[in-house]
Amino acid sequence: MKRFLFALSLFIPFWLQAQIQYPVAKKENVVDDYNGVKVQDPYRWLEDDNSEETKTWVQKQNQVTFDYLSKIPYREKIRKRLEQMWNYPKYGAPFRKGDFYYFTKNDGLQNQAVWYRQKGLAGKPEVFIDPNKFSDDGTVSLGEINFSLNGKYAAYTIQKSGSDWQEGYIVDVATKKLLDEKLQWLKFTGFSWKGDEAFYYGRFPAPKDEDALKGKNINQQVFYHKVGTNQSEDKLIYEDKDHPQRFAAVGLTEDQRFLILNTSEGTSGGEIWFWDTRDPSQAKFGLLIPGFATEPNVVDNVGGKLLVQTNDGAPNYKIVLLDPTNPTKENWTTIIPEQKEVLQNVGTGGGYLFLSYLKDASTKTYQYTYDGKLIREIKLPGIGTAAGFGTEKKYSEFFYTFTSYNYPPTIFKYNITTGQSALFRKTEVKFKPEDYDVKQVFITSKDGTKVPVFLTYKKGLVLNGNNPTLMYGYGGFNVPTTPNFNPSVIFFLEQGGVYANVCMRGGSEYGEEWHKTGMMDKKQNVFDDFISAAECLMNNKYTNSGKLA
Repeated sequence: MKRFLFALSLFIPFWLQAQIQYPVAKKENVVDDYNGVKVQDPYRWLEDDNSEETKTWVQKQNQVTFDYLSKIPYREKIRKRLEQMWNYPKYGAPFRKGDFYYFTKNDGLQNQAVWYRQKGLAGKPEVFIDPNKFSDDGTVSLGEINFSLNGKYAAYTIQKSGSDWQEGYIVDVATKKLLDEKLQWLKFTGFSWKGDEAFYYGRFPAPKDEDALKGKNINQQVFYHKVGTNQSEDKLIYEDKDHPQRFAAVGLTEDQRFLILNTSEGTSGGEIWFWDTRDPSQAKFGLLIPGFATEPNVVDNVGGKLLVQTNDGAPNYKIVLLDPTNPTKENWTTIIPEQKEVLQNVGTGGGYLFLSYLKDASTKTYQYTYDGKLIREIKLPGIGTAAGFGTEKKYSEFFYTFTSYNYPPTIFKYNITTGQSALFRKTEVKFKPEDYDVKQVFITSKDGTKVPVFLTYKKGLVLNGNNPTLMYGYGGFNVPTTPNFNPSVIFFLEQGGVYANVCMRGGSEYGEEWHKTGMMDKKQNVFDDFISAAECLMNNKYTNSGKLA
């Protein structure tokens, strides 16, 4: 394929543009007065997405768009190459539960990944759950799935037609048959099993008929459900009528002793409650960490004390041990102090802790003892994103996934005792990873802040200022922009393009301060970071303004 195929919308022939006749959008004389300031809104009629006028306008716009796209001479070649690149088997990392190893697999272009299981790593895989068979039209999807303590049952949710509302079902693992019970009005929940006989879950009160499909998320409750009973018999464990807009998530520590309740009022900040199920004198949740100013997370139970990840007094997070019977901060013991890099995730397995940090937006993972002694760094293939570090205490190995811009998601098996990673499953995509370079540069933003940028391109790139370049950035909501594999990006690189991923402020690449300096009255920093990255690419002869998007 020739270099002129390098993008879909950026480099369309000018002769096609000249042929476009856009439909005229009606203007109305609509003016709002905000404290004496008049603001015109001539297209407000388009806000009514159910009107015939809006429907007609959309149809005309679509006709122009698809007529235009259909005349691009190389569009079919692009479609075929993209389909070829996306059509590869996609595996999830396996995990062990009961008698089986479970994993997900998408054969290539399936709408949803299928759940498989096998006995032993050399066993023959068999389908466990195939969400593609939930409905003929593909509008029912699989949500959460959680296995009981010994793997006897699995509880899962389904979602219909993209709704947030979920229905819950229980499957007998031995027979793969559903039990005769159904849970309704679930949303934003999983299932935390108590043994093989029951689980905790969150749900909302059943809405009135006219409100059934509306997005009112208020009065979330936590219930206890026993296998083999109707939902109407479930026991209410928690509700907070005084704060109906709070969300609640519940989970058990691995040893099943402590029931942990996380409550939140938004996308950040939360408090933690606990219930010692082995203490007959405790009849309700006790407050462990109050307030919503920090983001704590219980990692595990250690002899009746709780190991907690927290950013209280440590913006990049630390690990502390606290006694739930006396949880004031003065009594906390720091197990692993805050590091220079932000702590992104904590996993447990084989009696060890696995801490994953972001080092300049790339994963670095370390193995520690429960008392904070560093055992080793887990060696990863290079710049990239890794996840899946953890398993149950009784196992000595687990599987994690590593990926990068030129590195399709690859699964490794990790030996907890020796610290050795072994390739378990390599993803086969129809391209040559060795033909591409990935590097990280640091640009200087308008206020002098150093901002990381990942660059990916074909080896042998000539810095002549004339390379088509695609920039991406997010910069918000405390979400980090880390390396990932995208076949559509590889297609662009095949045509001689340069892909630039800008890790702008507003994300969590460098902790809470990086997040705060890209929000609210400091939001301009995000745009300045992106603009500065573009200027740097042009100044260093990667591209020019006419070929940068």
